[in-house]
Amino acid sequence: MAEFEYPVKNSEETTKTFNQYRRLLFSIAYRMLGSATDAEDVVQEAFLRWLQANDEEIQSPKAFLSTVVTRLCIDQLRSARAQRELYVGPWLPEPLSTDQRQDLTETAALAESLSFAFLVMLENLGPLERAVFLLREIFDYDYAEIAAIVGKSEANCRQVFHRAHQHLEQRRPRFEVSREQQERITAQFLHASLGGDMQGLLNLLAEDVVFAADSGGKAWAGLKPVHGADRVARGVLGGRRFLPAGIQGSIEEVNGQPAIVGYVDGRPTIVVLLYIEDGLIRRVYQVVNPDKLHWLSRQHY
Repeated sequence: MAEFEYPVKNSEETTKTFNQYRRLLFSIAYRMLGSATDAEDVVQEAFLRWLQANDEEIQSPKAFLSTVVTRLCIDQLRSARAQRELYVGPWLPEPLSTDQRQDLTETAALAESLSFAFLVMLENLGPLERAVFLLREIFDYDYAEIAAIVGKSEANCRQVFHRAHQHLEQRRPRFEVSREQQERITAQFLHASLGGDMQGLLNLLAEDVVFAADSGGKAWAGLKPVHGADRVARGVLGGRRFLPAGIQGSIEEVNGQPAIVGYVDGRPTIVVLLYIEDGLIRRVYQVVNPDKLHWLSRQHY
């Protein structure tokens, strides 16, 4: 039996055209999925479909590729819902180093939508709502383009966007946080945590602060979020005894904001990101799942 062969289309020009949109496609997929690893897989699948597509199918490279990526993400999110129910402990996005990736945060909208707080907030939306909201609000696609991408009418897309916008508006940050303030409070949090300074931590935490740690059951971490300044401060200080020997901490840019990254023998083992509002820490996000830390030391695209 003859082996099936895909249409040969891998010319230099075809690859060059795809690469013009590669960063955009990754940006969409990462915000949709909250996982850089899954986003990269989706972009690779889009590339394969790009190579296999007939010229008649491609009226616009951007439209074709955006459609492929968005629909793959919607399908993956629908199947991920069942998987999330089996996930051990809280699920958090996969941290992404952005120190050398200005393209991911070059506008205010892109920067906000890359933050952990925003990505966690998106978990409140269904797959279609998330797609429509991101394409319109963050990537500035018009409703005609969005309708074609998701296979719905323009009127329906407007309704979906309005519903998603209303749903998220009450959860979005109420105060702007300067870069200087983020860096200062992150450094103070690191110093107080390592120094065992209980009062120093309490001075930084909002009364209703929430601490969530993502281990996936593959590293030590609490399996439920911790609420309240006193309990969070005690948990942070008590958790120091579970840190690996020889860990070295530094402050780096992760998901467009200063973050605490701990390394053992040059390998990232823990990431802590803070959501700050009105000068106080209201959310502490900690990722220790080793499967989610690969993108802190790898540069792509």
